[in-house]
Amino acid sequence: MLGFSLPKILVLVSIVALIWYGFKIFGRGRELEKSIKKGDISGGNEKQNVDLEECPICEAYVDAGASSCGKNGCPLPLG
Repeated sequence: MLGFSLPKILVLVSIVALIWYGFKIFGRGRELEKSIKKGDISGGNEKQNVDLEECPICEAYVDAGASSCGKNGCPLPLG
């Protein structure tokens, strides 16, 4: 009647795998669609902008919130 053979098992496994990966891909598409509607299309790889300020003595650019430029010869702390 119902004999299990290697080709039948392989076809069944491949069908199950195709359905499984199809749902995974469909789910990712829906998540991307939701994030686009929210306006968050970066997907977590968001880079941050940093405001820089130039030291008037040594002309090095440092973070605007830094207390000094960090160079050894610079006499002027920022702030």
